[in-house]
Formats: sequence, structure tokens, C-alpha cells
Amino acid sequence: MTAESVSIEGAGEAGALPGLLTVPERPRALYLLAHGAGAGMRHAFMESLCAALFAERIAVLRWEFPWMAAGGRRPDRPAVAVPAVRRAVDAARALNAGRGLDLPLFVGGKSFGGRMTSTAESEEALPGVSGLVFVGFPLHPAGKPDVRRAEHLSGITRPMLFMQGTRDKLAELDLMQAVVGDLGPAATLHLEDDADHGFHVRKRSGRDDEQVVRSLAETAARWMVDRDRPGD
Repeated sequence: MTAESVSIEGAGEAGALPGLLTVPERPRALYLLAHGAGAGMRHAFMESLCAALFAERIAVLRWEFPWMAAGGRRPDRPAVAVPAVRRAVDAARALNAGRGLDLPLFVGGKSFGGRMTSTAESEEALPGVSGLVFVGFPLHPAGKPDVRRAEHLSGITRPMLFMQGTRDKLAELDLMQAVVGDLGPAATLHLEDDADHGFHVRKRSGRDDEQVVRSLAETAARWMVDRDRPGD
């Protein structure tokens, strides 16, 4: 798998954001993947997930928020992160069209990246998107169970896939199940048994982290190819 560097251009004074594009042979969908709050697009988990999606014939454009691209320590506020999501969606659509891929486009990301993507979608529908895929949605801070971070999700009508670990301390299982249940048929919850927020599992689970990542990729790919293609 070879990753091609791409530049996500900004308007006005906004600087370009870095991205990495991987396209397998005969791709079935394009996934715009944002990173979490703790690490950027080259983190080992992101690399592993992209490789597993590549094996499932899913093209991936991963990208970095402004603070990560600048080497900062604190995640961007929504006022900065949400416009960045929109820029990345525009870049993904341009690549999709410009290279003649014509693939259904899905958006989302790991933890913070997924939440900022859903925030953008809830404020104004992202153009040309078939659905949203969340990899460890951060429902609440660790040790502070709450569902306020999910309130905006009710404003989203597009299909959503939530992939969560059953030991995720940022999304207690009973709360996550209730949130997805309340969202109705538009939302699907996939659980990885014994996985934490980073999708690590204990030896006694009978699986290793590589198997978990492969399961995530298989689940996401199967869900993506089952969705209807969007209209503009």
C-alpha cells in the first residue's frame, strides 16, 4: 500500500492542510478519515486501519486538523475544526471527480475527528456524502458519563455507523447503546468485544489488536457498499 501526499487547500488566509491518499485496485468507496485528539494521521492505528481498509478495496483520504498540522498541543475549537472538515470534504470530492473515481463518499474519523465531522454535518449537510463512519465516537470525557456530546446527532438524517469498543471509557456501553437506539434506523452500532477507546484488547479476549482492526475494516467496508449513492 502506497500513500500519496495531497494538499487540502484553504480559502483566504487559511493554510493548506496535509493529507494522505491510498487507492486500491477497483476501489468500492472513498472514506475521508480524520484523526483523533491525541495523534495525527500517521499514528500506528491510523496506518493499520488504512491498510485494512485498503485490503477491503476502500480508498482512504486521511488528513490533519490545523493544530496538528502546525505541531500544536491542544485540539482546535469547533469554530476552527468544523470549517476544516468542510475543506477536507471539498478536497475529497475534487479528488474523486478529478481522477475519475466516481466513488460513493463517506466521512468521519477516529474519536475527535468523528465528532467534529458529525458537528459539521449537523450544522449544514456536507455535499455529496453517502454516510458517516465513526471509529470510537467520544461520547463523554473519561469518568464523566454524559450524553450531551451526542445531542447534535439527532439533526443528522444520513446513515451513520458507530464502531465502538465495549471497554471504551469515553463511551460507556449502556449510554452508547441508548444514544444509537434513539437515533432510529439511520444509525447502526457495531461493537468490538473487550476493546478500549484505542481498540486495544486484552490477551484473555482471545484476539489481538490486528484482528480487531481487521474486523473494523470489514464492518465499515460492508456497511459502505450497502449504502445508496447520494445526489448532489
